[in-house]
Amino acid sequence: MNAIAERWICSLRRECTDRLLITGRNHLGHVLEAYVDHCNAGRSRQGDGVGLRASDDDPNVVPLPAPPDRIKRTRRLAGLLNDYLPAA
Repeated sequence: MNAIAERWICSLRRECTDRLLITGRNHLGHVLEAYVDHCNAGRSRQGDGVGLRASDDDPNVVPLPAPPDRIKRTRRLAGLLNDYLPAA
């Protein structure tokens, strides 16, 4: 568990806090909350076998590759974190 925690904290530092100027406790709380949401919903870490689905994906739908003009980007933390989904 120690190695998993260290890896998560290093990812948080590299992807988030090293690139932002944290101005206070409330700002830090907002940044951490956005990063945790991004990690838990925006991308799948464990992969659930080989499927590599996010936790809120419908398991009965087979994802197909989307053309580049049909991809929707969701920006978090002023574009520091991005989620990409096929547009409906």
